[in-house]
Amino acid sequence: MPVVTKPAHQKGDFFVDYEEKVFEDVKATPGQKALVTFHTVAFEGSIGFVNMLQATRLQRKGYETSILLYGPGVNLGVQRGFPTLGDEAFPGHQNFNNQLAKFMNEGGKVYACRFALQALYGHGEPSLIPGIRAINPLDVLDLKLLHVNADAVIIDTWTV
Repeated sequence: MPVVTKPAHQKGDFFVDYEEKVFEDVKATPGQKALVTFHTVAFEGSIGFVNMLQATRLQRKGYETSILLYGPGVNLGVQRGFPTLGDEAFPGHQNFNNQLAKFMNEGGKVYACRFALQALYGHGEPSLIPGIRAINPLDVLDLKLLHVNADAVIIDTWTV
């Protein structure tokens, strides 16, 4: 019978080369913009959180970065907590809220569609995380078009 001669993995071991970077570290040129849109459901997968991290990274690379929450995406920007707002009921419960707050604290802008807030999900503007700007549903397309006209980096996040 074959014998395993390699030692067991230990905490702190590396499995891959974290140091090698294949591509240059791209930074924004002055005035360059980025838009990350979210038409996704909170807690129904990782894409909402992953692209919040992407938006934060774009912001840190110098892009004037905005996040658009529309459709079910508005639920990413709603205050949550249990038993009271801000309380973390389980580890990671506040990850969306915390990441959006960090993004805004670093200069990013977050917009949420008023139609989706009220008509689709029954939330009012006071339900939003402080700093998120509610916008008219007609502004959703115009925000995207403004970024297209500015040759911005645009990441669209959709899950159904």
